[in-house]
Amino acid sequence: MKATALPRSIARAALLGLAGLGAVTIQAQPAWPAAKAIHMIIPLAAGSAVDNGARVLTQRMGTELGQSFYLENIPGSSGLIGAERVAKATPDGYTIGGFNDSVLTMVPNIYKAAWDPLTDFVPVSLVGTIEWGLVVKPDSPYKTVADFIAAAKARPGKLNYGSGGSGSPQHLAMAMFASRAGINVTHVPYKGATPAAIAVAAGEVDGAFQGLGTVTSLIAGGKLRLLAVSTPQRLAQYPDVPTVGESGLPDFLFNSWFAMVAPRNTPASVVDRLYGAMKKSLDDPEVKKQLVAQGMTIRGTTPAEFGAALKDQFTLYRQVIQSNGIKVE
Repeated sequence: MKATALPRSIARAALLGLAGLGAVTIQAQPAWPAAKAIHMIIPLAAGSAVDNGARVLTQRMGTELGQSFYLENIPGSSGLIGAERVAKATPDGYTIGGFNDSVLTMVPNIYKAAWDPLTDFVPVSLVGTIEWGLVVKPDSPYKTVADFIAAAKARPGKLNYGSGGSGSPQHLAMAMFASRAGINVTHVPYKGATPAAIAVAAGEVDGAFQGLGTVTSLIAGGKLRLLAVSTPQRLAQYPDVPTVGESGLPDFLFNSWFAMVAPRNTPASVVDRLYGAMKKSLDDPEVKKQLVAQGMTIRGTTPAEFGAALKDQFTLYRQVIQSNGIKVE
């Protein structure tokens, strides 16, 4: 049967129809992030170092991306619940996570998680490291790290400390400190870093290791006293506070992360835009000033660099947790 050519008017109409369908398809997939606000889930209590840093950073990132951020704190279960929400979110760039290293490298080594930190998240960046220190209440009889250690040795198991939960950075930091100092102190877990810090200020526990971003205002307000920082050198914002190393435990170091992740299968183009906006925001002098004032050291690693660091830290803390016998309490 001989093919019959379509009349020119019909062929033109068909082409216009196809072009129209193409236009509709493009309009149904607006460029990210044009559709709605970006939801950042923070599986930590409000007022934590990561929470404080995220609020500073995302305000500036919103300007870079032309879209606002909505931050939601989902604490409890050592971050398992909030992290699962991120892991199971639609990977469209509108739900991301603002995590600390505990959620990604400590908790999964202690609890049975419904997600895998190395495969269920796409690394965006290790935004910064949060510097840490040992705090006590202002009228504590312990004026130095040496005082704290001496009291713990004199009364094994009688001194206690607060943490944000089993497997939290506060828990791991003190476990490492106690192991190095040869002391036995009792762990008292709270539902988040901020409640643990408030517990120290209230005298419910004798002390705690805390991220400085969490306790900056409490220190400034005279609610807590900083005995030492767990950094290689003294910090410019606390020049009169010695390091733990200076205080009798050479080379004792501890910090935590403010990391940004997205659900697995989030498009690379979205991850790249998030990373780019984050880097530009970190270059803003006011953002940098505020984050440093919170005890954060700016990092801004690439997604690939963060992915490698995550694997290394996960392996390291698995060894620390196992050797210190840290378990769910």
